[in-house]
Amino acid sequence: MANSFSKEERVAFEQLLEGFQDALVLSRNVNVYNTDQAMMERANDTVWRPMPYISTSIDAASGTDISASFKDFTQLSVPSSIGFNKAVPFSLTSKELRDQLQEGRLGEAAKQKLASDINVAVMNVAANQGTMVVARTGAASGFDDVAECEAIMNEAGVMSENRYLALSTRDYNGMASNLAGRQNMTDLPKTAYQRAYVGMIASFDTYKLDYANRIGANAATVTMDTTGSLIDYVPAATSTSVGGQINVDNRYQTITVSTTTGVTAGDAFTVAGLNAVHHITKEDTGQPKTFRVVSVDSGTTMTISPPMISAGGGTDAEVQYQNITDVSTSATAGLTFLNVAAANVNPFWHRDSIELMPGRYSVPGGAGADVMRAATDQGIELVMTKQFDINTHKIKYRVDTLFGVTCVNPEMAGIMLFGQS
Repeated sequence: MANSFSKEERVAFEQLLEGFQDALVLSRNVNVYNTDQAMMERANDTVWRPMPYISTSIDAASGTDISASFKDFTQLSVPSSIGFNKAVPFSLTSKELRDQLQEGRLGEAAKQKLASDINVAVMNVAANQGTMVVARTGAASGFDDVAECEAIMNEAGVMSENRYLALSTRDYNGMASNLAGRQNMTDLPKTAYQRAYVGMIASFDTYKLDYANRIGANAATVTMDTTGSLIDYVPAATSTSVGGQINVDNRYQTITVSTTTGVTAGDAFTVAGLNAVHHITKEDTGQPKTFRVVSVDSGTTMTISPPMISAGGGTDAEVQYQNITDVSTSATAGLTFLNVAAANVNPFWHRDSIELMPGRYSVPGGAGADVMRAATDQGIELVMTKQFDINTHKIKYRVDTLFGVTCVNPEMAGIMLFGQS
């Protein structure tokens, strides 16, 4: 077969795949949803994925007869796309190929970059779309910091297992320093001192990032009208348009404020008088609900996440998905921005909040280029193709991967910011 891979190249590709799989650190800690690739091509690489149901219960005051109490469930869903097409191209001349190590080094670099692309995509989704916000006034100091992340998740009713926290190197090492000084504990302080290792703390598996997003400072003065009819969001599975019923993405809401001057996407804020409620019991947590700015749409409107659902309208969907205390006043409330100082963004999330969706290229073999493909345990596929150019005596290589990352529930993910004094 023309341009077929040599035995050495196949061994190198197997080693590349093995290293690629080992390097997928963050992506191992999210859900994976595999799709039928023919269906995805017909659907423009987008499917709608369900959000978790939240049930309500009643008091069967009249005995066993609850015939008048049956309610409709509203199934919420979000669009999930295979939107990342990552490739590493390189070429080697017939002279360079005399040194087979060159190919191995370039393959190693390709593996490193593609694995990094997937990890960064997971981190970006958690950092930019997570709506739980923990703002700490000082530097990272250890257990108390992570315990705040645990508290905000517990108060929202997020499951206690499969929680993850990714920290920038400086913040992670600050926590390790705190642990290293705890002489009344064994093993963990020693490891923290020797390897700057934190491990599991306050129910979170922690990871150290050698890259981290940044968030800017916001000192804007913004107010909004908290009239219930203006801010009460009513979740809906579908809406009806000229073309019929279409799905609704319930992760976002557009609100009207006094001004958006100084506000940027990613900003985190609370609203005076709006407390978070436990997602299952609907009890007031006594803590302000945190929101993120998704986009600034005009001088007085912006899109936020999550939507403000107070159940003030009393519909079944509002009662099921209520996330803030009921608003019955028409007062103007101020927004308090939490990112008052520029800082590294440290994302944390529950596994069920983020989905990784592997894709697949259909590259024909024997069409002037040779093709090798293999998939990781998660189903993420690497495709390596090779083609020789007789004019230049160069062999072109490319290593490709195709995937998507979606935050299916922004209220099960968030960020921790330090230095917000």
